[in-house]
Parts: sequence; C-alpha cells; structure tokens
Amino acid sequence: MDPIGLYLHIPFCDGKCAYCNFFSRCPHEDDAELNEYTKHLIGSIRAWGERIDRPVDTVYFGGGTPSLLGHERLIRILNIVYRSFDISENAEITVEVNPSSTNELDFNQMKQAGFNRLSIGLQSADENELKLLGRRHTVDDARRTVESAQNAGFDNISLDVMLAIPEQTIDSLDATLDFCSSCYVQHISAYILKVEEGTRFGAMKDQLPLFNDDEQAEFYEHTVKKLSSLGFHQYEISNFSLIGRESRHNLHYWHDDEYLGLGPSAHSFIDGKRFYYDSDFQLFYDGVVCKESDGGDSDEYIMLALRLTEGLNYEKYKERFGRPVSERMIASAKKLQQQGLCLVNDTAIALTVKGFLVSNAVIAYLLNH
Repeated sequence: MDPIGLYLHIPFCDGKCAYCNFFSRCPHEDDAELNEYTKHLIGSIRAWGERIDRPVDTVYFGGGTPSLLGHERLIRILNIVYRSFDISENAEITVEVNPSSTNELDFNQMKQAGFNRLSIGLQSADENELKLLGRRHTVDDARRTVESAQNAGFDNISLDVMLAIPEQTIDSLDATLDFCSSCYVQHISAYILKVEEGTRFGAMKDQLPLFNDDEQAEFYEHTVKKLSSLGFHQYEISNFSLIGRESRHNLHYWHDDEYLGLGPSAHSFIDGKRFYYDSDFQLFYDGVVCKESDGGDSDEYIMLALRLTEGLNYEKYKERFGRPVSERMIASAKKLQQQGLCLVNDTAIALTVKGFLVSNAVIAYLLNH
C-alpha cells in the first residue's frame, strides 16, 4: 500500500499576525488549555491509528504555532504517533517553529525523539517589515533559532519568507534572501502577501500601501532568479530547495497522494474520500467529521500537478488514470506556450515563472478548453 502523510494541527498562537487567517487562538496563561488539547489530539491519533492500516512516511506538526506546546508535549504526541501508526524508517517528521517561542523548546530532546525537519516562520529579515506584519520576533531571534537547531543536529531546515510586504523594496527582499542563505538552510518557502478577509490587514486594506499585480510580479520573478543564484531550485510555485531537500510532506498534497489531517480545520484525503474537521475545538473533541466527498479525480490531479515545476507528466497521468492526457489539453497548452505561460514537450506540460503568476487562470483555461 502507498504510504500516506499525517498532518497534526496545533491551533494556538501567542498573538494573531496582521495577515493570518489560519484557525488558531491564544491559549490562556496557564497550561490547562494546552494540556486539554494535547489529550484530545492524542485520543484522535490513537482512534485513527486503529482505523487506518497504511504506512506513514511524513508527519507534519502545523499551526498555529506548534512550538507553543513546548518540547515535552510535542514529544509525547510524536511518541503516540509512533505507537499508533506504521511509521516508515526514513520518515520526514516536521514541526513548524516560531522564533519568538523557542524558549519553550529543547531541540536536542526533539531531535532524539525523532523530529528531523523544522519549518521556521521568518517572513522577513527587515525589522520594520516584521513589525508591520505583526510578528513578535526579531531577526536575531530567527538566527539564534536556526543556530540552536543546527547545533542539536537538525540538517533539514526551511525558512518562510513573504513577498510584496507593504514598504518592502527589492533591496530589503535581497537582504532577506541573503539572510536565509547565510543561515545555511536547505529549503525556503516564499509567498506573495495575500490580504484576506477577517484579518487586520483585510480590515485596513484601503489604508495599506499595497503593491499592484505588476509590482508583485516583479518581487516574485526577482525571488526566483535570486534564489536560483543562491543554489535553490524551484520545485513548486512558492517553494525552493537544495536538490533532494524538497518538502516530502507537501509533495503528498501536490502529487494528489492521500493524507490524514487531525485537529480543528484539518483536511484529509483517505481511500478516495475528502473530509475535514470544522474550525471548532469542541466539535473536534467530539470527533465530528464534516462533508465527505470524492477526491482524486483527473481535474484535481492536473490542477495540483501544474503547481509543480515538473508539471503534468503524461506517463504518470496515464499510469494513474489509465488514459492519456487529452490532445485537446495539449493543443490548448501549446497556445499558452506562445504567450510564454507554459512549456510543452513530448513528456509534460509545465508552467513557466510567468505562468505561475497567473496559475489559477492558466489551469482553468487548460481544464475548460
């Protein structure tokens, strides 16, 4: 049986960043709420472990800010994961870390317990940009976090950065990317700022000096070129890594593989069905699963494959669905190739950097023409 990924949502933060619309809340000052959530998450892990007989080759603690749980709770949860599931010998086990909460962590103990990858929320190496985003760490905090993890033996570390932050410049972006390189990390995720409803930025978007589409494109194209010059290859719209250090967990999503997500707001794709937990603590505690639907159809597969620089591989598609990619789609892709939006050859259709900037429109065109 093909291995699955396991996602564990830790819905706590020490404050809400101005741009964030992920489901999370600030815990009370005592540890009771963190302990209560840990207890219910462990119960859910055990229950699903009895239902699913599939190997697990990636485990991802996301949030929120998982590091707020502290290393003891994180290790306790991971130990239960190992007891409940068939964890592959070379499994990738990631935890997201906020540099402002690393005083809660002992990286040495975490490494010994089996964690082997960190995703650290840097966002910027410019102090003013960090304050504008509502981040609660400094650039020095981020560097110390990386160095502490490396001293504990972590050699697979990712940094998140944000593009087109209000008041950002190409020079300040360069400084952020150079900072990432100087930390000797293996992976960088670079996301264009998206102003979402229900966030502080969403409420004040008319007052923010936001960049237009052309300006955002300039930041993005510059990032791709800059990271390439620093040795990071682009393998997905927003993700760059050293060769062989791609996020194996996220590749489960983009390859339309199956995965299990536990925690409020977490989504799953298991046995051809998609379902999720609502963004509600009590409903998760009660084990209420929402809206089961079919997943893994050809359109979904194509949409996800085209997020990757490898693109839609004809042979893999035929192996998955028992039929070739339609000639109509290949002909449509060739029209887009003339506009510089994708590349078409005998093995695949792949979007270009220019195509990634308008990926939703390109993918919709390919699926509907």
